[in-house]
Amino acid sequence: MFALDFSTHAEKFLKKSEKELAKRLVERIEKLAIDPFPKDVKRIVNRKEKVFRVRVGDYRIQYFVNYEKNLISITDIDERSKAY
Repeated sequence: MFALDFSTHAEKFLKKSEKELAKRLVERIEKLAIDPFPKDVKRIVNRKEKVFRVRVGDYRIQYFVNYEKNLISITDIDERSKAY
């Protein structure tokens, strides 16, 4: 199981979002801690580091995996139109 690290932007987004949406996002993030590469994961191209994204409805969770530290860093959570 991987540890989770949230960027300040991701934390702010979770705090200001509706409770139901935040619950769905947190559940999905907890699943990422167990399996960081589910079958619906996609890699974001044109980035220096290997950043991945998963979909939760109209929202996207962007993250990268650090195997050396056994850590998943959640870099961004946002609506699809604003996420890229």
